[in-house]
Amino acid sequence: RYSRASIAMHWLMVAVFVGVYGAINLSELLDKGTAARQLARNWHSMLGLTVFALVWLRLALRLWGTTPAIVPAPPAWQEKLGKAVHGGLYLPDMPLPAVAQARLVKEVHEWLGNLGYALIGGHAVAALWHHYGMRDNTLRRMWFR
Repeated sequence: RYSRASIAMHWLMVAVFVGVYGAINLSELLDKGTAARQLARNWHSMLGLTVFALVWLRLALRLWGTTPAIVPAPPAWQEKLGKAVHGGLYLPDMPLPAVAQARLVKEVHEWLGNLGYALIGGHAVAALWHHYGMRDNTLRRMWFR
């Protein structure tokens, strides 16, 4: 298993990502110019900055900790794909500068955010596939005891 700190950080980040995603999508449902819409966007920004900070802590835990082996070992192509996805998960989408209102910057931010959500979704599907399809210990290594 991973360390308790790594497991806690993993699931904390899942919760924060749900908040980031929920806040921005909620803001799109609210009327433009309302205080509620601005509040949802503020939460999106604050939680996004929280993700940015947590990524650095997560990297430190990953560098100093150990990675438990997957039993039974997956095929080499799955190992390579897993490393590529994890690499993508550790490249956070940078927050928008306060003065940057240009359409291109906004579009890049949205594109990177959507790519991140796709990587997270693929990561979750792969964990479930390993658990229920391959029946190895991939998911159990990051689950609570």
